[in-house]
Amino acid sequence: MVVRSVQKLNQKYINSIVKKALDEDLRPIGDITTSLISFKNKKSKAKIIAKQNGIIAGLDFCKAAFKLIGKEASFKAKIKDGKKIKKNKVIAEIKAKTKTILIAERTALNFLNHASGIATLTNQYVKKVNKITKICCTRKTTPNLRLLEKYAVKKGGGYNHRYNLSDEILIKDNHIYSEKNLRGLVKKVIKTKKIVTVEIENLKQLNQIIGLKFKRILFDNMNTKQLRKCLKICKNKYETEYSGNASLKNIRKISNTGIDRISVGAITHSAKSFDTSLVLN
Repeated sequence: MVVRSVQKLNQKYINSIVKKALDEDLRPIGDITTSLISFKNKKSKAKIIAKQNGIIAGLDFCKAAFKLIGKEASFKAKIKDGKKIKKNKVIAEIKAKTKTILIAERTALNFLNHASGIATLTNQYVKKVNKITKICCTRKTTPNLRLLEKYAVKKGGGYNHRYNLSDEILIKDNHIYSEKNLRGLVKKVIKTKKIVTVEIENLKQLNQIIGLKFKRILFDNMNTKQLRKCLKICKNKYETEYSGNASLKNIRKISNTGIDRISVGAITHSAKSFDTSLVLN
């Protein structure tokens, strides 16, 4: 599956991922605590409340958890994915059997909190950079949750890097080490007609590939002085990208060099879980 722009997620995918998470919570004999509740089949209402400010994402995953446990469940979102929410505001309201709410609660919130955490952190990065610089995610994602995480990045205002190894060609340091001849390798990959990005670490490597026709140069772990020199050399010839230890503290300085894109692994692999709570009422 090749996905370049993750804006919408189909229900089959959502149900598949959520079902695996529910199975993880319920095997082998179900929720043995809820099974002892006297009025577990009584209809109840619950609210999911934001415990911080941020950007919401993952509502469809949250909803699916309740619906997969109890077909009778009604889930009403009070906000849309990608929208800002204030602390103590209601994210969603649920009506279902008490046992449905109790069984699905943690799985539902895990998906919502994980995706909203990524969207919120991404948005913090987006706010720091100038208008021409795009914040991009990487393949540093949680196994089996890449599609959700890249979707959350989009909802936070970021952009998706290549989805997987089949999507685009990215020549990295170990490819260069393995092939030895960088210019020859680039000439070879250009013939594939795929989108090509070449990662370089210094001016020597840049001079080896300058003039060859491909899409993007990725400058890896350069200081801003060296980065500005490289950008001047390849101005208007390639799309440009920076990667390597970008943080909220230095992202504006990197953006101010005039770079087109900054890839930030932290927005997926180090995003803090968004804080919510579910309250029966």
